[in-house]
Amino acid sequence: MFIQRATITELEPLTKLFDLYRLFYKQESDLEGAKQFLRERISNDQSVAFIAFDGDQPLGFVQLYPSFSSVSMKPSWILNDLYVKKEARGRGVGENLLQTAIQFATETGAKGLFLETANDNDNAQRLYEKIGFKKETNYFYYYSIAQK
Repeated sequence: MFIQRATITELEPLTKLFDLYRLFYKQESDLEGAKQFLRERISNDQSVAFIAFDGDQPLGFVQLYPSFSSVSMKPSWILNDLYVKKEARGRGVGENLLQTAIQFATETGAKGLFLETANDNDNAQRLYEKIGFKKETNYFYYYSIAQK
Protein backbone atom coordinates (compact mmCIF):
# COMPACT_ATOMS: atom_id res chain seq x y z
CA MET A 1 0.00 0.00 0.00
CA PHE A 2 1.15 3.52 -0.74
CA ILE A 3 -0.48 6.88 -0.09
CA GLN A 4 -0.17 9.95 -2.28
CA ARG A 5 -1.59 13.43 -2.33
CA ALA A 6 -4.38 13.69 -4.87
CA THR A 7 -4.00 16.02 -7.81
CA ILE A 8 -6.14 16.46 -10.89
CA THR A 9 -4.31 13.40 -12.27
CA GLU A 10 -5.96 11.23 -9.56
CA LEU A 11 -9.40 12.78 -10.08
CA GLU A 12 -10.97 9.58 -11.49
CA PRO A 13 -10.09 7.20 -8.63
CA LEU A 14 -10.79 9.94 -6.06
CA THR A 15 -14.21 10.57 -7.61
CA LYS A 16 -15.16 6.88 -7.37
CA LEU A 17 -14.09 6.71 -3.73
CA PHE A 18 -15.87 9.99 -2.95
CA ASP A 19 -19.08 8.69 -4.52
CA LEU A 20 -18.86 5.50 -2.41
CA TYR A 21 -18.29 7.68 0.66
CA ARG A 22 -21.43 9.68 -0.11
CA LEU A 23 -23.40 6.46 -0.65
CA PHE A 24 -22.23 5.32 2.80
CA TYR A 25 -23.88 8.49 4.15
CA LYS A 26 -27.11 7.65 2.31
CA GLN A 27 -26.73 10.16 -0.51
CA GLU A 28 -27.60 9.35 -4.09
CA SER A 29 -24.79 8.45 -6.46
CA ASP A 30 -23.67 11.43 -8.51
CA LEU A 31 -20.35 10.73 -10.20
CA GLU A 32 -20.44 13.82 -12.38
CA GLY A 33 -21.33 16.09 -9.45
CA ALA A 34 -18.64 14.44 -7.30
CA LYS A 35 -16.04 14.95 -10.02
CA GLN A 36 -16.95 18.61 -10.43
CA PHE A 37 -16.93 19.19 -6.66
CA LEU A 38 -13.52 17.57 -6.23
CA ARG A 39 -12.06 19.28 -9.32
CA GLU A 40 -13.05 22.67 -7.88
CA ARG A 41 -11.64 21.88 -4.42
CA ILE A 42 -8.31 20.63 -5.79
CA SER A 43 -7.93 23.24 -8.55
CA ASN A 44 -8.66 26.11 -6.18
CA ASP A 45 -6.50 24.74 -3.33
CA GLN A 46 -9.62 24.55 -1.14
CA SER A 47 -8.89 21.04 0.13
CA VAL A 48 -6.11 18.51 0.37
CA ALA A 49 -6.86 14.86 -0.28
CA PHE A 50 -4.70 11.77 0.08
CA ILE A 51 -5.48 8.44 -1.59
CA ALA A 52 -4.31 5.01 -0.51
CA PHE A 53 -3.52 2.57 -3.33
CA ASP A 54 -2.66 -1.10 -3.56
CA GLY A 55 -0.88 -1.12 -6.90
CA ASP A 56 -3.27 0.79 -9.14
CA GLN A 57 -6.33 -0.04 -7.03
CA PRO A 58 -7.63 2.84 -4.89
CA LEU A 59 -8.45 1.66 -1.36
CA GLY A 60 -9.54 4.81 0.45
CA PHE A 61 -9.05 8.53 0.90
CA VAL A 62 -8.96 11.32 3.44
CA GLN A 63 -9.88 14.92 2.64
CA LEU A 64 -8.84 17.94 4.69
CA TYR A 65 -10.14 21.49 4.60
CA PRO A 66 -8.13 24.48 5.85
CA SER A 67 -9.27 26.50 8.81
CA PHE A 68 -7.69 28.90 11.30
CA SER A 69 -7.59 29.40 15.04
CA SER A 70 -7.96 33.07 15.92
CA VAL A 71 -7.00 32.45 19.55
CA SER A 72 -3.70 30.71 18.73
CA MET A 73 -3.27 32.61 15.45
CA LYS A 74 -2.36 29.39 13.66
CA PRO A 75 -3.79 27.39 10.80
CA SER A 76 -5.66 24.16 11.50
CA TRP A 77 -7.15 21.43 9.35
CA ILE A 78 -10.63 19.94 9.38
CA LEU A 79 -10.64 16.25 8.56
CA ASN A 80 -13.99 16.24 6.81
CA ASP A 81 -13.92 12.97 4.89
CA LEU A 82 -12.36 9.57 5.56
CA TYR A 83 -13.40 6.51 3.62
CA VAL A 84 -12.01 3.03 3.08
CA LYS A 85 -13.60 0.58 0.63
CA LYS A 86 -15.43 -2.22 2.39
CA GLU A 87 -13.11 -4.91 0.99
CA ALA A 88 -10.02 -3.01 2.22
CA ARG A 89 -11.18 -2.48 5.81
CA GLY A 90 -9.22 -4.12 8.58
CA ARG A 91 -5.93 -3.79 6.67
CA GLY A 92 -4.71 -0.57 8.26
CA VAL A 93 -5.75 1.68 5.39
CA GLY A 94 -7.74 4.09 7.57
CA GLU A 95 -4.99 4.26 10.17
CA ASN A 96 -2.36 4.98 7.51
CA LEU A 97 -4.52 7.69 5.95
CA LEU A 98 -5.01 9.28 9.37
CA GLN A 99 -1.29 9.15 10.10
CA THR A 100 -0.64 10.81 6.73
CA ALA A 101 -3.15 13.56 7.59
CA ILE A 102 -1.51 14.11 11.00
CA GLN A 103 1.94 14.28 9.40
CA PHE A 104 0.66 16.78 6.83
CA ALA A 105 -0.87 18.96 9.57
CA THR A 106 2.44 18.90 11.43
CA GLU A 107 4.43 19.76 8.29
CA THR A 108 2.16 22.72 7.57
CA GLY A 109 2.58 24.14 11.08
CA ALA A 110 -1.05 23.60 11.99
CA LYS A 111 -2.38 23.88 15.52
CA GLY A 112 -4.16 20.60 15.02
CA LEU A 113 -6.49 18.39 13.08
CA PHE A 114 -10.19 18.43 13.94
CA LEU A 115 -12.89 15.96 13.01
CA GLU A 116 -16.38 14.96 13.94
CA THR A 117 -18.12 11.63 13.72
CA ALA A 118 -21.53 10.20 14.48
CA ASN A 119 -22.27 9.12 18.04
CA ASP A 120 -22.85 5.56 16.88
CA ASN A 121 -19.75 5.25 14.67
CA ASP A 122 -17.94 3.11 17.25
CA ASN A 123 -15.37 1.65 14.84
CA ALA A 124 -14.20 5.08 13.76
CA GLN A 125 -14.14 6.36 17.34
CA ARG A 126 -11.93 3.45 18.43
CA LEU A 127 -9.53 4.15 15.56
CA TYR A 128 -9.37 7.89 16.28
CA GLU A 129 -8.69 7.29 19.96
CA LYS A 130 -6.10 4.59 19.18
CA ILE A 131 -4.16 7.11 17.10
CA GLY A 132 -4.33 9.79 19.78
CA PHE A 133 -7.37 11.92 18.96
CA LYS A 134 -9.15 13.17 22.07
CA LYS A 135 -12.91 13.48 22.37
CA GLU A 136 -13.85 17.11 22.97
CA THR A 137 -15.62 17.56 26.28
CA ASN A 138 -15.26 21.30 26.86
CA TYR A 139 -17.34 22.65 23.99
CA PHE A 140 -20.71 22.18 22.37
CA TYR A 141 -20.94 22.38 18.60
CA TYR A 142 -23.92 24.02 16.94
CA TYR A 143 -25.10 23.97 13.35
CA SER A 144 -27.40 26.27 11.43
CA ILE A 145 -28.74 25.75 7.94
CA ALA A 146 -27.93 28.64 5.61
CA GLN A 147 -30.94 30.77 4.79
CA LYS A 148 -32.13 30.87 1.18
